[in-house]
Amino acid sequence: MENKKRKIIISIMFAIISVSAILGVTYSKYINKVVGDGETQIAKWYFSVNGDTEEMTTIKLADTYNPNTLASGKIAPGTEGKFDLVIDASSSEVGVKYQVNFENETNKPANLKFKYQDQILDEIKDYEQYFTDVINADDANKTRTLTVEWQWLYETENENTTINESDEIDTKDGLNALDYKFDLSVTGTQVIPNDA
Repeated sequence: MENKKRKIIISIMFAIISVSAILGVTYSKYINKVVGDGETQIAKWYFSVNGDTEEMTTIKLADTYNPNTLASGKIAPGTEGKFDLVIDASSSEVGVKYQVNFENETNKPANLKFKYQDQILDEIKDYEQYFTDVINADDANKTRTLTVEWQWLYETENENTTINESDEIDTKDGLNALDYKFDLSVTGTQVIPNDA
């Protein structure tokens, strides 16, 4: 009887091994692996203002004057001048949106005005609406020159102020020896590419 049990167990084990071998062959699959490398180039970012990429020097109106209208490096009634902001994205391979901000203006002489094309602006901050634009990645010319013109007119008059009143204001501003200042920042941001 033990011999018979042993033969049955061996027969069952042989049957299990045979079935496993047959099923293994029947359910085997072909696998092929193809290997490659992923590679791309990153678009170059470049943005500068007046040749600087991180920090700009302070702009002083006395350094931007018309020398025929200024004495001793100080501005006064009758002086005028201009300065340029040169935005350069020529080495950038992506589009650049730029925005100019004038902030923290202090000690502005009352009759100091700014000029944009044919418009007279009361505050330098009024330039901001004109100094925001985009330089596209495929533009032929990727530099923009933004010119800020200023003028402190001599003997000004308007609907609210006579020449004498303006002269008094100018004299007061001159006696106080104002140190006119403002902060200037130009921000460049990558333009989000459009979906094709």
